[in-house]
Amino acid sequence: MDPSGSELQELRRLVGELTARVLRIEQALNLPSGLAAAPPRPLTSSPPPAELKTTAPVIPSVVPGIPPRPVATSPASQSSADLESRIGSHWLNRIGITAVLIGVSYFLKFAFDNDWIGPAGRVAIGMLGGIAVVVWSETFRHRGYRIFSYSLKAVGIGVLYLSLYAAFQVYSLVPGGVAFIMMFAVTATTAVMAWTQDAEILAAFALIGGFSTPMLLSTGENREVALFAYVAILDLGALALVILKPWRRLLVLSYVGTLVLYVGWYSSFYDLTQIRMTVGFATVFFAIFAVAPLVARPAEKGRLSDAVPPLVAVVNAAGYFLQIYIMFEVIGTKDTAWFALVLAALYIFLSRQARGRADNPEAAKTVDLLHLALALGFITVAIPIRLDAHWVTMGWFVEAAVLLWVADRIHSELLNLFVVGALALGVGRLLLIDNFYITRPIFNNRMATYAVAIAVLGAVAWYGGRRKDETGRTAAAVSVVALNLLALIALSREVADYYSREMTGLRPQGQWDPSAWTDWQHVKIARDFTYSALWMAYGAMLMVVGFWRRSSFVRWQALVLIAFTIGKVFLYDVSELDRGYRIVSFIVLGALLLAISFVYQRDWLRLSARNTPEESPTGT
Repeated sequence: MDPSGSELQELRRLVGELTARVLRIEQALNLPSGLAAAPPRPLTSSPPPAELKTTAPVIPSVVPGIPPRPVATSPASQSSADLESRIGSHWLNRIGITAVLIGVSYFLKFAFDNDWIGPAGRVAIGMLGGIAVVVWSETFRHRGYRIFSYSLKAVGIGVLYLSLYAAFQVYSLVPGGVAFIMMFAVTATTAVMAWTQDAEILAAFALIGGFSTPMLLSTGENREVALFAYVAILDLGALALVILKPWRRLLVLSYVGTLVLYVGWYSSFYDLTQIRMTVGFATVFFAIFAVAPLVARPAEKGRLSDAVPPLVAVVNAAGYFLQIYIMFEVIGTKDTAWFALVLAALYIFLSRQARGRADNPEAAKTVDLLHLALALGFITVAIPIRLDAHWVTMGWFVEAAVLLWVADRIHSELLNLFVVGALALGVGRLLLIDNFYITRPIFNNRMATYAVAIAVLGAVAWYGGRRKDETGRTAAAVSVVALNLLALIALSREVADYYSREMTGLRPQGQWDPSAWTDWQHVKIARDFTYSALWMAYGAMLMVVGFWRRSSFVRWQALVLIAFTIGKVFLYDVSELDRGYRIVSFIVLGALLLAISFVYQRDWLRLSARNTPEESPTGT
């Protein structure tokens, strides 16, 4: 149906008004107008009636109805608003809950003091109040106030535990078995709520309450089997949670709770008659936390909780071995060394199991290296437990040699670190702790121990020189210096022991004879001369090796040793040695220096023309 003329006129009027409004808005917002370039098209193709005249819309100077521009919010005002919201929604809420609980507790105390409520009524009020608070907290959780809901649950659960404690310990209303079952029911219910609501904090509440139960219900009696069986159930429950949920921090709570209860029982009730049972339960606890790093569900990438299982594994291994060692040390057996080796084998097995995990390769590699490190640590500990005296030192050197060979085969930097650790232990004990009773020179236990140390350091230098990288070159250089120092120390101690026996022979009855003073002085002078001769000879040997291997590093060591010997000859030997020893010292030293100088002047190594860098410190 064709529109009538009046309808068309009305429609044009409405379009004109809309166009005017759009123009006013564009001018108010300083926007470019597109209406002039593209006027509105007529609704029909027919020409307008002749009597219809259109006029341009008049734009008023005042633009009504223009909304104000939005005002940008500064970061300071936004931060202030956030703080205000947190204070109003969190802090005031918790303070209010605390105030209400304090007021109720004062009222109940007032009622109890005036015997308004009997013991049974007090416990009933506590139980009903705790349950009511937990049920009430669900209302807030469904409305989205999860943190507030968990705070209420913590209050309610705490009231339940304290009410049951009062029912058993304070008022003796229920037997211990009933109180334990009810507390265990509270723990289990809290764990179920944690699982269904996916709330790690509730699982933590359950563990805290569970491990607090034996302390709340303690009667001072020794109930080892019941206590540790219950603790094992809690630990298995925590292990199940970390397998199914990424709640790795629960392992810390579980281990700390187990350790507190174990140490508390051990310090109060343990004796040798219970060693088998105690070792059995300690082994069960150890096994639970030893497998935790292998089966724990990975946490979100980058979270600190991902480091919890390795930390618990280290503390668990150390605590378990220490406990076994303490219990067996009283018996006086050294079988704990074999026990340490069994643990080492176990951790090597666990290390291989960790390598097969594909769900989290980075975490699997960390666990693998951790177990390998624990295995090597137990091997290192087993050596001093089983062996005595210098055999401990020699055992550490042999361990370092084996680790060095394995590290080279599998290209493991971690094992190289353990090589350094074993060598440091061995060298430190050799120099600072080991005491040798020597009856013959050179061919004795001390020289054998030093020889093993020098051989291992030589192997480290050789392997380091083969690597051709900066770390390898540094290791080789340090090893060469260390083995030369050990060789000098070993030979110097042989000289000292030889002349010490000579001096002791001058007083056979252990009493000093003044007539032997001259002989004692001659022995002392001979000893000092022997030191100089030994150091000069060793410096000459190093110089020969340095020229032969074309190693400036070895030659520099020779020069330093010779310089030290020169200082001794000129500063000490001149005033202390007899004329004959003095003459020999200077002649030998002078001849050695002239020979070395002649070699350098002949430039047999072509040092003046060499532009290529020196080879490795080992000369390879």
